[in-house]
Amino acid sequence: MRKMEFKMERTGLLEVGDILPVTEGKLPNSYYYTLGRAYAMSANYKYNERLQSREGKVIDVKETEKGYFVTVEFDEEE
Repeated sequence: MRKMEFKMERTGLLEVGDILPVTEGKLPNSYYYTLGRAYAMSANYKYNERLQSREGKVIDVKETEKGYFVTVEFDEEE
């Protein structure tokens, strides 16, 4: 299983156990991912780190001093 962290601007939009779609966006030298209906965004990933799955399961939602973060699990190898 592959796990990725997404940054969320506000809480209450999703819960642990939710299955959400993921949309891939392309930048000139990297890719990024949007979770659900723009609930959260990922960091940038290189071409060889691209996500193959198009949906994932929320396994953790946490608040830190830097904001809210969501950990999503995908059915693929890291």
